Amino acid sequence: MARIFCVANQKGGVGKTTTCVNLAAALAQAGQRTLLIDLDPQGNATMGSGVDKRAVAKSVYHVLVGLATLDEARVASPSGGYDVLPANRDLAGAEVELVGLERRENRLRDALRDFGADYDLVLIDCPPSLSMLTLNGLCAAHGVIIPMQCEYFALEGLSDLVNTIRKVHSNLNRELGITGLLRVMFDARMTLQQQVSAQLESHFGDKVFRAIVPRNVRLAEAPSHGMPGVVFDKAAKGTQAYMAFAAEMIERVRTL
Repeated sequence: MARIFCVANQKGGVGKTTTCVNLAAALAQAGQRTLLIDLDPQGNATMGSGVDKRAVAKSVYHVLVGLATLDEARVASPSGGYDVLPANRDLAGAEVELVGLERRENRLRDALRDFGADYDLVLIDCPPSLSMLTLNGLCAAHGVIIPMQCEYFALEGLSDLVNTIRKVHSNLNRELGITGLLRVMFDARMTLQQQVSAQLESHFGDKVFRAIVPRNVRLAEAPSHGMPGVVFDKAAKGTQAYMAFAAEMIERVRTL
């Protein structure tokens, strides 16, 4: 059965979608059967995978509210080599509709149950808030990957996220835990970033991934071409970092 991981952080703009898309593509290149689930109504992970969110007939919204199965809604990323459960603006209305449904926090988990054998790894791109959508992602997952910048405010938000994960673990999903923290948009020239990075390693130990993703223009350019950065420019420093991260993820999954 697939191992399922949320990529989550309540702080916006920390590289969750970039991490999801590039990790999915790097895992696919490493021979892993991968599904990327876009749980953000903005649909950035969908577009970044080369799938036009305006053209999809069925999306993750239809799966969550019971109007389609995962098999009916998933599409192949034309450039990434993995499958995508796409999102678009329809998903914004799912928050209200989910409130009145049975097992509202487990809708995604239930939808994945019949298709777990189709994949080795499932990645869930969560919106930057603790919403019903994020809760569905956390309840479906075995672990949480936390991308974060090495800045002071990021540390503040991290403690809130860790508390949220603990509450979900205690009350809704006993399998959930922190898989690891990924340092992204890292600039080694900044002393503060080096200090925060050292604090993370000191406090979280081996929960901090060895791979560090630097600030990289090529990763930022890739979505406009409708493809993951690791496909867009194989020689870029950001690509090398995400390939190393994917190898580390595969290694970590084997020990779970």
